[in-house]
Amino acid sequence: MQAVEWLIKTVINLYIVLLIASAIFSWLHAFDVINSRNRFVYMVGDFLYRVTEPALRPIRRIIPNLGGIDISPIILILILQFAERLILGDLLPALMGY
Repeated sequence: MQAVEWLIKTVINLYIVLLIASAIFSWLHAFDVINSRNRFVYMVGDFLYRVTEPALRPIRRIIPNLGGIDISPIILILILQFAERLILGDLLPALMGY
């Protein structure tokens, strides 16, 4: 039971870190702080985009544009935190028979 809880927490927290890194990367790119023509920077940005965009895209379709401010990562983080508490607090103990 503890191993399953640890795995769920770790996966969700790792994805949250990737969401935050993606948001910071997009700000740095938007303000021209980093050079996206650099091969390593491009690879990091592409990786973050490919990992986070499939989960953010449906949220962006629902939420209206707020004048250049993208709050979809914040909403996804809240959804992930809620899902973690729901899974670890209610569903997992019920499935494991506790």
